Amino acid sequence: MNARPLYRGLTGRILGLFLALLLAVQCLGFLSIRHSIEANARLLLNDELKVGERVLHRLLAQSAQQLQQGAALLAADYGFRAAVNSEDSATIQDALANQSGRIGATVAAWLGPDLQLRAVSGGDDALRQALSQWPRQADGSPQLNQWLLVDQQAYQVVTVPMKAPLLVGWVVMGFPLTDAAPKDLHGVSDLHMAWLKLSPSQTRVVASSQPGLSATSLAQWPLGAGQAQVAGVAVQTHAVSWLNTPQGELRAVLWRSVDAAVAPYRRLQWLLLGITLLGLCVLVAGSVWTARRVTRPLQALVEASRRLGQGDFVTPMTLPSADDEVTDLAQAFEQMRGNVAARNEAIRNLAFTDSLTGLPNRARFSEALRDALDEGGLPAAVLLLNLDRLQQVNNNLGYDSGNQVLVQVAERLQRVAAPRGGLVARFSADDFALLLPHAGVAEAEQAAAEIHEALVPPLLLNEHPVDVSAGIGVAAYPAHGEAPAVLLSHAEMAMHAAKQRKLGSLVYSSELNASSAQTLSLLGELRRAVRNSELRLFVQPKLAVGSGRIVGGEALVRWQHPQRGMVPPLQFIPFAEDTGFIHTLTLWVVEEAARIVAAWRAQGFEGRLSINLSTHDLAKPDLLAQLDARLAHAGVPPNALCLEITESAIMSDPQRAVQTLHALQARGYKLSIDDFGTGYSSYATLKTLPVHELKIDMSFVRAMEREPKDAMIVRSIVELGHNLGLSVVAEGVENATVLERLNAMGCDEAQGWHIGKPMPAAELEGWLAQRFAAVPA
Repeated sequence: MNARPLYRGLTGRILGLFLALLLAVQCLGFLSIRHSIEANARLLLNDELKVGERVLHRLLAQSAQQLQQGAALLAADYGFRAAVNSEDSATIQDALANQSGRIGATVAAWLGPDLQLRAVSGGDDALRQALSQWPRQADGSPQLNQWLLVDQQAYQVVTVPMKAPLLVGWVVMGFPLTDAAPKDLHGVSDLHMAWLKLSPSQTRVVASSQPGLSATSLAQWPLGAGQAQVAGVAVQTHAVSWLNTPQGELRAVLWRSVDAAVAPYRRLQWLLLGITLLGLCVLVAGSVWTARRVTRPLQALVEASRRLGQGDFVTPMTLPSADDEVTDLAQAFEQMRGNVAARNEAIRNLAFTDSLTGLPNRARFSEALRDALDEGGLPAAVLLLNLDRLQQVNNNLGYDSGNQVLVQVAERLQRVAAPRGGLVARFSADDFALLLPHAGVAEAEQAAAEIHEALVPPLLLNEHPVDVSAGIGVAAYPAHGEAPAVLLSHAEMAMHAAKQRKLGSLVYSSELNASSAQTLSLLGELRRAVRNSELRLFVQPKLAVGSGRIVGGEALVRWQHPQRGMVPPLQFIPFAEDTGFIHTLTLWVVEEAARIVAAWRAQGFEGRLSINLSTHDLAKPDLLAQLDARLAHAGVPPNALCLEITESAIMSDPQRAVQTLHALQARGYKLSIDDFGTGYSSYATLKTLPVHELKIDMSFVRAMEREPKDAMIVRSIVELGHNLGLSVVAEGVENATVLERLNAMGCDEAQGWHIGKPMPAAELEGWLAQRFAAVPA
């Protein structure tokens, strides 16, 4: 069936619907924003125009004040007053011209007390005619500040009285309206302005900040706020009637371009629309307006905030020296930077550091390993280390003691790594890792040997010495992998193999991969093996050292695989323990052992078979009932079996183990501690266990000939067992010399290849026949 095109499927329709909705919302938003911008812009323009009107008032008031001061200075001048008193027209004329020139006035005049024009400087005949008809107030006095409309011009004039001490006249000064005030207003506010003179005969632009304006079009603008066109550009207007006389009207007109006011917003609209059409999901838009007179502390704050936004929390901010609100803000910013930097450092420490030992954790180690592999093909080595019996320390001495073990081990590992420039990390509860940059396999093996040496001296925990050991796996780049994850996986694989084989340390090899894959496959077939009777029970004979008679044997399970042949126990027993399937194997062994013992007894041989129990077996609450059921089915008493338990199995959960052992002992089973000397059992613990036998670990027995210390350990265990009323069994007897030395030490029983190799139960009868002295008469 052909695949449906994307645009025709449900996904395409949903995508099209969402895109249509998004475009519709964006279009509506664009239009509404555009309308709002224009409306708000016109409101703001109206406010600006009103402010411009007030600024114009202020400018003209300043001009009037300047004229007022000039006229007052002239009225107070002694020479001018003398000339007035003497009616010296020439002197009065010169004084008026000089003073008007000094203050920039265009016209200056002297009016008598009767307001008659006596002298004038500047101006044309029309202006002089207007001055001679100076307007009066209701009480007959002249208007002090006045606007005059004269032909094509408008003047701003002021009047100052002169008294000596009685009123002797009036000093008048003024100037015509020019483009100066409109241009000044435009310079400070971006507003355009024009003076407009309207009269019955004509309308004229007196002065303007923008040349070439049409007086007729300006005259059509309404008073107050309005809208118009200037040179084809839409503007917001504000017109004020400044003076209205029979001679005409003087009007001030202010305006500003609407397009110029909304132009920044238009660009923002198009930017938003363009980004939306391009399909960007997130838009961060902002505009920052900074005044020309922004202070230096604020600039520092802006720069500091930019650094913070870029993730720079290290560079301190320069604080201003002033004591004001800006300083407070800067100090708060600096404090925030410090707090964020400290918090980031704390978060980084939590993310990349083990809180107990202070070492880097797995994440930091992986990052360092990745950096080491990126150094242009230089070699690097990884060592993974797993401590032995840490859980036993926790159970017996408490978790505080376990934490002390981890801290002290971390210190010893760092002493090994430091001279090599290595990095030590803690991966989990009892797992550590060591990265050796620029190191090959030989250097890594040397480092592993030094680690083992560093762990030899006992740790001191609350004045109690505790021995520690570890299994170490080694993997090197590029020989054992070129990716960090592959190297770590291979090092971990080598570590587990080293612990299983009790090698101390092991370098990764490709055989470990094949063995691991094969083991995983075998584990999946274990259940079928039990159902299809693929398991075989082998027996290794046990010898009474003193008499030389065979007294029984140890039951050992083997797997006869239909395709792979005989599978060694080390390839499936450890993983059966990890998965808990070992309990099923134990029950199968018990059932087969009971059948074999029953056959022995039927032939008159009262031998006893030893069977190994695991930690999982001791944890089963119905273990006793299951064992009894299988022995009862075969008609064999409990004392026909010897149950062997390792020290580690007991110490993993001592309370439960001791309870189970007491129950087994009360039922009549013989109990033995297997691999004695390799665990954590103390004398105080040993004397409380209801056991009958100690079984010396084969590593000590095999080394008796060449290692005097191992021989001393064997002798000590034999004496310890006898002092506690226990029998002692040695396993791993490989030659007659060792057997003789065990006999001299008083060891009770022994087993090993010198006595007899593990063999199928069916072959044991023939083997016993050959050793006729070991078979009861």
